[in-house]
Amino acid sequence: MPSRPSSAPLWRHPLARPVAALALLLAVAAASVPGFLHLEIKDGHLYGNLIDILHRAAPLMLAALGMTLVIATRGIDVSVGAVVAIAATVGCVLVGSQGLALAIAAALGAALLCGLWNGLLVSALGLQPIIATLILMVAGRGLAQLLTDGQIITVYEPASFFWLGGGYLLGLPVSLFVVATVAGLTALLMQRTALGLFIQTVGINPVAARLAGVRTAAIVFFVYVYCSLGAGLAGLMIASNIKSADANNAGLLLELDAILAVTLGGGQLSGGKFSLAGSLVGALIIQTLTSTIYALGVPPQVTMVVKAIVVFAVCISQSSIWSRRSA
Repeated sequence: MPSRPSSAPLWRHPLARPVAALALLLAVAAASVPGFLHLEIKDGHLYGNLIDILHRAAPLMLAALGMTLVIATRGIDVSVGAVVAIAATVGCVLVGSQGLALAIAAALGAALLCGLWNGLLVSALGLQPIIATLILMVAGRGLAQLLTDGQIITVYEPASFFWLGGGYLLGLPVSLFVVATVAGLTALLMQRTALGLFIQTVGINPVAARLAGVRTAAIVFFVYVYCSLGAGLAGLMIASNIKSADANNAGLLLELDAILAVTLGGGQLSGGKFSLAGSLVGALIIQTLTSTIYALGVPPQVTMVVKAIVVFAVCISQSSIWSRRSA
């Protein structure tokens, strides 16, 4: 995507408002909760609320990266949470008996099959994305519950399985390195190949893209597969962190948070415009808001209301009407 002229004001940069919203949330938390921004080193590991926010936001950031590409093609994937549950369940069921490598491969393979299913329904059969992915949203979580007989599967070994979601590397959570790697590879794929331009073109005008020779069906198929793979990796990370697979609650409503993260980061549901960095910032906004609300001791029954108000304010600040008035 073309970059903005260097002479443009900094506040007009696409990431300006999301970053400002994140900074404001952190400032409010720091002013309201003593020691919220405090960091310390224990046993060679870095601890603090900021590290917790990054760590807990990691699964959402993985899901948001895939959702970004789906939304960029004018699509939507509401099956992300179900794919998380399936991958987490498959991984936990197999890791004790079949070993870590096979369990991870099987979990990602199950996520890949979910992506192939969604991709075929949308790109080959022409179903509306929300309808196509809604099928898997309902059936997928039911399938995960069948695999566990409705029970929570707890994992006790191998210890290496817990490293992905709860381990540390160079003093920081491993989950941060996983997100950084996936985000970096995705950015390279979008910026160093024609794929990013094709995705943007399909989102802006799929008919014109097809007439120009772009294989729109293949592009749409790819983004759904990619999205499911990201959700599968997020499912493994969640299962590794809590050392269990809960088919009922794993990834519950994660797809809505992923969609919200994309929109908070400046992505447009109408397609075409997308920002990987913006989606990551959007995920951090959601997690920072959640952590701040809990730290302030806000009653659970009003937590969602407070969250909705803040999100509404951020979205309004990024609307086209607001942008025209502030120009």
